Formats: sequence, C-alpha cells, structure tokens
Amino acid sequence: MDPKMDSGMICKYYSVDEAIENGAAPIPLSFDGTVDVQCTIDIMDHLLSCEATWHKGHSLAQTVFSCIYLLRPDRTSSHALLHSYCSVIRATCKAVIAVVSDARTHEEEDLFIMAYGLPLSGDGDEKCLSMLNAVEETICRQLRACKSSLPKSRAPEAAEPLQSNFDLEEDYCRALLCRLRFRKHFYHVLTCMRRPQGRGLELARKHIASCLLELDLIRNSSTFLSNNSFGMSKDGLEDMTTASGRQPLGFDSSLNCRLSAPTPPRAIKLLSWKKAVDYFVKLLHDLDNICSYSLDPLLEGVFRFVVQFQKTQPDLVARSLLQFLLVQDGKLYGRDPLYAVITKAAGLPESAKNHENQKNQYIVQLGQLVINLLKVLCTNSAWQRRKLGKILQDWRVIYMQMEMAFKRDFSEILSISNGENAWMKIFQHILVWVEEQTYWISTRFLVLGFELELYSPSEYCMVYWYLSVVLIKLVEKIHLRALMSNETGKRKGKKKGASSKDIGKDFRIPPAVSFLQCQICLAEGLLMMLAALRNEHMIVQSPSPFNSEYERFFQHFELLQKACIPDNITFDSYEQSTRLARISNLVTYNCFKDAQKIAKEVKSSFSNDPEKLAELRRIELVAEHNSVALNLIHKVGALDPSLKISFEFNHHPYFGTALVKRS
Repeated sequence: MDPKMDSGMICKYYSVDEAIENGAAPIPLSFDGTVDVQCTIDIMDHLLSCEATWHKGHSLAQTVFSCIYLLRPDRTSSHALLHSYCSVIRATCKAVIAVVSDARTHEEEDLFIMAYGLPLSGDGDEKCLSMLNAVEETICRQLRACKSSLPKSRAPEAAEPLQSNFDLEEDYCRALLCRLRFRKHFYHVLTCMRRPQGRGLELARKHIASCLLELDLIRNSSTFLSNNSFGMSKDGLEDMTTASGRQPLGFDSSLNCRLSAPTPPRAIKLLSWKKAVDYFVKLLHDLDNICSYSLDPLLEGVFRFVVQFQKTQPDLVARSLLQFLLVQDGKLYGRDPLYAVITKAAGLPESAKNHENQKNQYIVQLGQLVINLLKVLCTNSAWQRRKLGKILQDWRVIYMQMEMAFKRDFSEILSISNGENAWMKIFQHILVWVEEQTYWISTRFLVLGFELELYSPSEYCMVYWYLSVVLIKLVEKIHLRALMSNETGKRKGKKKGASSKDIGKDFRIPPAVSFLQCQICLAEGLLMMLAALRNEHMIVQSPSPFNSEYERFFQHFELLQKACIPDNITFDSYEQSTRLARISNLVTYNCFKDAQKIAKEVKSSFSNDPEKLAELRRIELVAEHNSVALNLIHKVGALDPSLKISFEFNHHPYFGTALVKRS
C-alpha cells in the first residue's frame, strides 16, 4: 500500500497476449498510409529514448522491451519496415549486452545485462542488416521517384508510395532513411569495435562519422514531423519521447515490471527524445575517442589515456568497449604479453622481455594485478575509487613478497658476482616499478575524492598533506627508475675503466619528475596555507558533532594506512607538520612561486603534449591566484576581521583557489 512500492505494479494489461487482443499493437499500424508511416517513425523515436534510458542503467525489460512489437517478433513479418527495424534493435541490444558482460563492468550497474528471458533473438535476426538494406533500397527508390517534377512521371522502377500525400512523401522518405541508416551504422560500430586486437577501429570511425551525420538529419526532421502532427500542441515537446510529440503505439512499460529484478518494481521516467539524441551523440564522440587511440605499447601512456578519457564522464557502454580493447585474452590489446609490457614499463631493454623467468609466480601475479588495474580504471569514478583503495593492498603485498624473494634468492649471487646477474637486474627494476605504480594508484585514489566531493573544506588540509607525501614518494621512485634505466643503457656502451660516476654524470632530471614537483609545491602551499589560516583562526572551523579530526583522518585514509602507504605516516605526523604554520612564514617561503617557476621551466619539455601543457597552465593559474591571495591575507588579514576566505575549484579539479572577500 506504499505508493513507492505500488507505482510499478499498476498494470493496464497482465500479459502480452491480452495487450494484443485489446489492440495495443496493431498490424498494420493504420489502414491510412500516412498515419502508418507517422506511427512507424514514432515507434523508432520512442525506441531510441528507451535505448538511451537503458544505457543509463535502467532495466531492459521496462525500457526497450516495453515495445510489444519486440516481444512478438513473428507479428511484424508482414510489415517489412517495422520488422527490419525491430530485428536490428534486438541484434543491437544483444551486442551491447555481450560487450558489457564480457568486460564485466556491469557490476556497477548490475541490472544492465539482465535479459529476464526476453526474446533477444528472433527468427532471422542474424540477417537483420540484409533486411534493413532491402527496406532502405526500396525507400531510396521511392525518394528518387519523388524528385521528379510531376507526380505521374514516376520512374518505372519506383516502388509503391509510402503514403497517399505526394507533397509529404519526400520528407517522410528522408525521415525514415536517416533513422534506418543510423541503426545500420551503429550496429556496424559495435561489431567493428569488437574485432580482436583493435583491427576494426579504423572502419568503426567511418561508421561513427556516418552515425553522427544521420543523427543530425534525424534531429532536423523533427521540424517537419511536429508540423505535420495534426491535433498536437507544440507545448511540452521538450519532454516528449518522439520527434512529432505524439504518443507511440505498441508500448506498455508495465507488462514486464514483474521481470525487472528481485527488487520492488518501479516506475521509470524515460529520457526525452532530444536528450536521447544528445546521449547518442556523446556516446559516439566517446567511441571515436577510443577508436583514435594509437594503442600505446607503454603502460604509462595507457594509464594516461584512460584517465584522460574518464574526464569526459563516459557512460557504461563506452567504458566497456574501452576495456574490451585494452584487455583481451590476458594480453594488452590482445597482442602484447603482460611480462613484455611490464619490462618495457620498468625501463628494461628489449632483450629482457624474452627472459626465461617470465613464468615466475610473482611475475605472473603481477601481470594479473596490471590487468585488474586496467579494468578498474575503466569503471565509473565512484566504483573506481572504491576498487583502487582495495587493490592497493594487493600491490603492496606483491611488492613485499617480491622483495623477500629477491633477498632470499639473490643474496648469494650478490656476494659472488657483484650484482651482474641478468635476472637480478630485471627483478630490481620491476621492484622499483611496482612501488612507483603503488604510489600512482594512491595518488589517483586521493584525487578522485575531490572529483566525487568526498572531502569537506575543513578536511582539505589533511588531504593536501597526505597527497604531498604520496607525490614525494612517487617522484622518488620515478627518479630512481630513470637513474637505473640510464645506468643500464650507458653500461652497455661504456669503455673499460669507466666509473659509475661517469655513467651518471650527464643524467638530467626527467620532465615527469619536474612536472610532479609542480604539483608537490602546489599541494604543500595549499596545506600550509590552510594550516596557517586554521592556526590563526582566520577560517571558521566548525567541529563535527559526530567525529573528531583524528577519526576523519582515519576514515579518509584507512585503506592507505592499512597498506602502509607511505610507511610510518600517522595522524601525529600530520599534526606536527602543520602545528607551527603561520601566514608570515608562508610569505617568506612561497611554495606557489616555486610551482610557477618550475612550471615555466618545464613547459618546453612538453611542447608536443597538449594535455600536459594544459595541466601546467592550470597549475600556473592556481599558483598565481593563491600567491596573490596569500600576500593580501598577510597585509590586511589581521587588521580586517570581516575578511572571509574560501576555496573553489574553478581553475583546477583538485587544487583549490583561495577567494578573499569582505563579508
């Protein structure tokens, strides 16, 4: 008797057969040809809205398969246009479910792949494209006939007109063709992107371009369809699920409500037709982004691409196809063995990838961790952060196991051969790389908290403190790996008697290290600025009635603390680091100016990397604004108690900008 529980149980019909008997899904749709075409287009548009709503996480049974024509595939066989369209819709749903199910990203939207025994495969659906092509060719012939100057001068090969009004024939032909062609190309996109080792990406891009072109034509057809929607008000078209504004025939979302899930049925609000078109435009742009990816063999490049891709907030289907591309048959892109990928990422020479010890149990486990990390990075932000926090312990454990095995197995080799054993060198490089990745995951975990708005302003100080500590550790490991790679490369070509000092003499700090140093300066500047404002009572700290600062510290960083990332970092060390912070000291040693300086110096190293250049510009903006704010607070802060200081993320997603105002 609760309205929330009853909303999904209100049924007009209790079975598909009952709905058909009561005329809910007639065939033909109308004996008037014009009305029949209008109703067919309305069904196509409403199915588009249903499909977009399904992609957004709602039940397939109550969205796409609320269409009675889809539930009874045999009934549409006499209506070639509707039959071909329903066949390709079923085939598309089946393809989407397959890719999401294979990628296993559906755990976050667990209703997505549940088919509830619905007829995803009708008789002849495997020939859906040939049926669609036949119908398309028929309408194309009719469109060519429409272009003749006189109605009676129709070409001899012309098909029967779609409807009786010759003046409307051409526009109806165009409206139908763009909808049919969109369906055809979208199905091709899905099949091409599922080809192994990314072999279909180039062809998929061509179909994506065609899809976007057809969507523009579909959008443009709405003017004609709404103008010829007799008796319909033009008000409220924004919320309608059809371009014409009419209610479609043959739909009843309550028919399958009992199949929804082992949870109470619920009423579903479909996306409007305009929002559905916008959704598919964004989806296609996301897919085009994936198809344009160069299949970087370096893991660092892969991680960067996925993180950058996630900034566009792609939906489930796009993320599933990305994961399918990255991980196939336990290999990167289905072609590169994980051991070879790891050795390359660790800065080892090409010869190391064929080493006989690639089947070592720890190396095999590490490869599985890399695969899991790639899959986690393809999930939505909330699920991703949760999973990253959990896999941190796995990375820490594998590092400790490898380190213990290294000390145990190579202690004798170290004493006898002075460290020249090839396998020992591989192990050393991989150990450093594992630790580097552990700190990179930790950084990603902390940064996602800002994106998800998990931190309150009173907690920014402790978050920036922890972020700066983790970034410093990450810089150390990147620097160490670069030194080791430099030494390995130089050792091959060094002359006899050349010392290790000579090898490292011309070593330069990698640009990646300088880039992270900018972020460290910014994080340190913000944490000390926040700490000083708190210590001098210039920011109102409202104590939480539910937990103390120590408890909040533990809640936010519990997963990092359990994995000992970094070692010996506690709440006490945070308090000691920030207890003495004062505004006057920060003006003398301005971390924001250091960030600006390093950013300007390192820009030339990333002249061919627009993403890094954009990030450096954002860092400079934040540093400049905060430096000005710091000087202003120092000059007038103590003299003007009405000064109000707050932080906004208008220049950078996770480095705040101080705003100084008078109340």
